[in-house]
Amino acid sequence: MQNIYLTSLMFAFLTSLSFTTTAAPSIKPEATTPITAQVAKAEQSAKVNLNGADAETLRRDLFGIGASKAKAIIAYRESNGPFTAVDELLEVKGIGKALLEKNRDRLVIN
Repeated sequence: MQNIYLTSLMFAFLTSLSFTTTAAPSIKPEATTPITAQVAKAEQSAKVNLNGADAETLRRDLFGIGASKAKAIIAYRESNGPFTAVDELLEVKGIGKALLEKNRDRLVIN
């Protein structure tokens, strides 16, 4: 008697499990772009023109550049004319080699 009861119970459980797996809608994951690809894409599009960017853009888009350094870059540009090379940024007070190298890939001269 116990055998029949256990067999019936197992049959009911397996049947309900079978119905649930076949009746449930299959969820297909959305094809998303990996985070690293999104970051790389954002970095490529975030080029900063040293001769055209305002202080807020410099501060926002460059690593290690705060409001005072951004203003110093603008002041240098206004007193010495447009930048002719990215390396000329080293002449701005407060900008060193390490800071320039961090931002070199983000900078363009137009």
